[in-house]
Amino acid sequence: MVDSIYALIGAKPLFLWTDILIWFLVAVIFFGVSYTRRRPHLLQPWRRVSKSRLAMWSLAVLMVYVVIGLLDSIHFRYSLEESSVQKEVHYSVEAHTLLDLLLSDIRDSGEKSYSSPMAKNLFVQESIEREDGSVGRDYPLLQSAESHLLGTDKVGQDVLYQSLKSVRTGLVIGTLTTLIMLPFAVLLGIMAGYYRGWIDDMVQYTYTTLNSIPGVLLIAAAILMIQVYIDNNASLFETTEERADLRLLFLCIILGVTSWTGLCRLLRGETLKLREMDYISAAHAFGVSNLRIITRHILPNVMHVVLISVVLDFSGLVLAEAVLSYVGVGVDPTMYSWGNMINGARLEMAREPVVWWTLLASFLFMFTMVLAANLFSDVVREAFDPRLQSRGDK
Repeated sequence: MVDSIYALIGAKPLFLWTDILIWFLVAVIFFGVSYTRRRPHLLQPWRRVSKSRLAMWSLAVLMVYVVIGLLDSIHFRYSLEESSVQKEVHYSVEAHTLLDLLLSDIRDSGEKSYSSPMAKNLFVQESIEREDGSVGRDYPLLQSAESHLLGTDKVGQDVLYQSLKSVRTGLVIGTLTTLIMLPFAVLLGIMAGYYRGWIDDMVQYTYTTLNSIPGVLLIAAAILMIQVYIDNNASLFETTEERADLRLLFLCIILGVTSWTGLCRLLRGETLKLREMDYISAAHAFGVSNLRIITRHILPNVMHVVLISVVLDFSGLVLAEAVLSYVGVGVDPTMYSWGNMINGARLEMAREPVVWWTLLASFLFMFTMVLAANLFSDVVREAFDPRLQSRGDK
């Protein structure tokens, strides 16, 4: 690890599209937190959330995933040794992250092949020459005995390292896709419910038509198109990470375009109900503009629907990435993801004896993040839902 730190001094930063969007999202969140802290009416629901022990434990688990994802979103390329003839500095074609730097011990401690969790020997037998000169079949000792907490895969790479590297992919799919679909859903859903008439008809026609197209086929067609573009323009990408990142970004866009219809339908129904409330009629009577009514009265009262749907959609999108990667239309095969791990473990389950730890590790990491997100969203829904709060006051 010390050698990696010294090499980091002359490294060249690599800015991927998803990295830029992730850090932009972090800046928006910090701005939102500072904005909320100065307004007691916005801070009050979050205080109710903070009083829930379940929500705090869930948030702590999610923050661990977020920190791992952020460390894995700072990419750089090590500089290569300068030759005596040329003074030009060249950089490695392989990109690394701060997470790679922290996990350099388990990343570089590769084995020949499979090894079970916390094992001392390889999982498969090999021909070994004994001290007396005879050759026999036995289980060779590992180069890093008992250092692989979750075992190694077919090529000897640490499974724990793969699972931690897959965290970023799950977070990117969940967050960026949600942010892409959120403006479509909120804008069109509220407009359809508030204005009704031909606007409502157009919005309903749009999401009904979009729902009639099989989502998997649409995603597969889009991914194949972007893959053809990448293959035909290989000179535009200096590293494999840039190629994989473009495919990941395009996958987020396609998932966002195809997943906004459910939330839009919910917001349309909620807005249809809210526009008939007495305070909305009073605002119309006083001559308040439609834009002000939407931003001051409609939008705050549908935010509980938006919040719970966003977190649930986040969980669904993380699971969707696993399914899409399993069928071959997800993220790039060279990118670490739980879907690619599950896809790789498919044939391992047919071995004798069964190699089970790769599948179990990807399942546990994905299950933990989705469960924590769902538990936290349930508490947030109870804190922000005005109907539940009015019942509690009674």
